[in-house]
Amino acid sequence: MRFFNTEGPNRPEDHYSLPPLSRWDLDAILTLIDQKKYFLLHAPRQTGKTTCLLALMARLNQEGRYRAVYANLETAQTTREDVARGMRTVCGAIAAAARLYLGEDRLQDWAKAAWEARGADGMLNGLLETWSLNSSTPLVLLLDEVDALIGDTLISLLRQLRAGYPQRPGAFPQTVILCGVRDLRDYRIHARSESAPITGGSAFNIKAKSLRLGDFDADEVRTLLLEHTQETGQPFSPEALERVWTLTQGQPWLVNALAYRACFELPEGRDRRQPITRDLIDRAKEAMIVERVTHLDQLAHKLQEPRVRRIIEPMLAGSALGDAPVEDIEYLLDLGLLRQSRDGGLVVANPIYREVLPRALAFTPQASLPQIAPTWLAADGALDPARLLDAFLAFWRQHGQPLLKSAPYHEIAPHLVLMAFLHRVTNGIGTLEREYAIGAGRMDLCLRYGAVTLAMELKVWRDGRPDPLAEGLSQLDGYLAGLGLDSGWLIVFDRRADQPPIAERTASADQRSPAGRRITLVRA
Repeated sequence: MRFFNTEGPNRPEDHYSLPPLSRWDLDAILTLIDQKKYFLLHAPRQTGKTTCLLALMARLNQEGRYRAVYANLETAQTTREDVARGMRTVCGAIAAAARLYLGEDRLQDWAKAAWEARGADGMLNGLLETWSLNSSTPLVLLLDEVDALIGDTLISLLRQLRAGYPQRPGAFPQTVILCGVRDLRDYRIHARSESAPITGGSAFNIKAKSLRLGDFDADEVRTLLLEHTQETGQPFSPEALERVWTLTQGQPWLVNALAYRACFELPEGRDRRQPITRDLIDRAKEAMIVERVTHLDQLAHKLQEPRVRRIIEPMLAGSALGDAPVEDIEYLLDLGLLRQSRDGGLVVANPIYREVLPRALAFTPQASLPQIAPTWLAADGALDPARLLDAFLAFWRQHGQPLLKSAPYHEIAPHLVLMAFLHRVTNGIGTLEREYAIGAGRMDLCLRYGAVTLAMELKVWRDGRPDPLAEGLSQLDGYLAGLGLDSGWLIVFDRRADQPPIAERTASADQRSPAGRRITLVRA
């Protein structure tokens, strides 16, 4: 039985699959190859790059006009700045791939001869030259994980390809496709042999195009999911189909992971007599996030990088990006962490990532929380908002000050500590949804616990700024209207200098919004 794939390239005999080459403009790619162009393919991790490259290799070899080989260079990452070892590893990977896919056994000997004749900085060039001269048809080389290489090793590879470029196709590959997460023109490569960083574009200025492999569109998501229905007879409800698209926005790994968990891991989903419902998809999503599955954990790890923090921290705070470097924005777009909305603004790529980012940042504060008795629950186990307010005020007065120091992003430390507290409240039973946007000046939270839905808006009062109360009440009106609620909380974190200690200034009061809604104002 086939299943949804979450590890490695897709195999149609094992996995539900979309035609891989349908995700590219294949005619454009074949034209580039016919024109002897060298170009790049880049996309975020686990979006199907390797699957597409393998399909392209098979297509070219089947047609017979070219001899195509796919080689993964990831093993050369361990060579770091050792160019000699790195080039031997790269050439070894290409030789092994030629043997596997073409039955060509001579490359290992040619690589040894190239090493003896030309050394590390000419070994790859010599190997590809000899191979091309001894091939009856032009060669097409597809090199994956190129951006796993760093520094001098990467520069040597790019410059050797550039040096052999004028000899194509008789004495060098007709086309070389470089594949990785980022567009090489955006790389700044620090080499020991250079006094200043080198851009990928300058080291590989023979690049004709840079192509990006996109996510699935809504129709492709639906088609992939219905492969399961065709295979097993188990339907997805219309709401479930829509929910998968909404949560993932077509990110291929997320689509497959949600569907796999719902259809093959949750007990209700394994019963093929029962449809896959929206509730199952939501439960699958929550389990993936709580378990910090590898894909999401790798994403969360990126939050530690300064160039990621420079963009994500103001986004979470609802602040403007200011003079954030263009290179930092491009990096997050290349990672697939952010995308550009239809109006050109930056947004988190999908709702799952939007939830993962603040939850990952709140992990340390949450781990630092003391034991808290669930005094917010009524006798029947239902959430009591009034008791929750009392519990939060007591918690914040006692623990807020020291816990702020445990938050990794200083600008949104109060937000992260509050979310850590609320995750204790939900405790795997309820959910906590977040909304934030550049320039909005706020973060919105929606706590759902049984029959209770509690909306909160978070504002920060900073030095030199007016009291955000009036703006917050107006903004909260809009948020509550969207949720169909007539009451909510407005929490104003006072981050101005020379304020009384948190234990002394934390208090709550009743307010009315401009539209007459009942608002609990918390000043903390």
